[in-house]
Amino acid sequence: MKSILTRLTVAAALAFAGSAASAQTILKVHHFLPSGSSSHQKIIAPWCAKVEKESGGELKCQIYPAMQLGGTPPQLLDQVRDGVADIVWSVPTYSAGRYTKTEVFELPFMAVNAKQGSQALWEYTQKHALDEFKGIKPLFMHTTEGYVLHSNMPITKLEDMKGKKIRTATRISARMMAAMGGTPVQMPLPQVADALSKGVVDGVLVPWEALPATKLHEIVKYHLDAPVGSPRFANTIFIFGMNQAKYDSLSPKLKKVIDDNSGLAASAWAGEEGFDKIVEPYSKLARDRGNTIAVISKDELARWEKTTANVDDIWLKDVAAKGGDGKKLIEDAKALLKKYAPK
Repeated sequence: MKSILTRLTVAAALAFAGSAASAQTILKVHHFLPSGSSSHQKIIAPWCAKVEKESGGELKCQIYPAMQLGGTPPQLLDQVRDGVADIVWSVPTYSAGRYTKTEVFELPFMAVNAKQGSQALWEYTQKHALDEFKGIKPLFMHTTEGYVLHSNMPITKLEDMKGKKIRTATRISARMMAAMGGTPVQMPLPQVADALSKGVVDGVLVPWEALPATKLHEIVKYHLDAPVGSPRFANTIFIFGMNQAKYDSLSPKLKKVIDDNSGLAASAWAGEEGFDKIVEPYSKLARDRGNTIAVISKDELARWEKTTANVDDIWLKDVAAKGGDGKKLIEDAKALLKKYAPK
């Protein structure tokens, strides 16, 4: 009798476990950086842990960093549209020309910090650019804290830029470099360290956030930052987006968990936690190695702004070519940045 009861207990436990497992929804999350990167550890993994906890374990992420599901970073948004991944974290403008309206936040000298830029980006996209993300449900969007120039030689004024090969992430930052007399070289972030070591590029435009993953502070000795309270040189936009059909298939309970971790507040959190809060500790990595961190003077910054004004003009033409009112869009983007400006 005892043996029969034991077998029945085991069978019931296995049946319960099987039922629980079948009730669990696995979300395949794909992105292009290694698992040791700051964004993985401070944004993607914490978001997944929070969603799992709040769903009582019914939602669980299976994270695939470093393009483990295949493809290249510019293909991530197509992958989430097609259901190859359920959620992706990606830079929309790696696909040049496809996200023109959203691209406004990558124009030179826009946001002062990531929390400001991220909130403005979210609200702007909801108002003006959701049509660029058909098939994708944006969960949150964010910018970086802004680009810093990291180089093998001191660059502090416009004349120093002439002829320098500078890694850029997007077509907007490439246009900015060209306007300043530099030679833009576009490449994904994981290739940066090798390119610098081999002299393929003389410097890179990336936020402080990129230092640990790329070990830039161990390769270059010079860093140029913007004055406190001024917008940095340029920026990159990011989306954490979900396959719309996958979201639609969830129960109301699980949709609420996703919704509670999406939107304006989630965008502000991603910008602040993933970028603003690491500026001091990550720039300290460079200081501790004895690297030179220069701050561009306000007069010199004004020269850079004037020299790159045509980058905005080119973007306005790109928007007009698609039937949009670029002037209105840039005015609204700047109004939103003012709305969320740091106190």
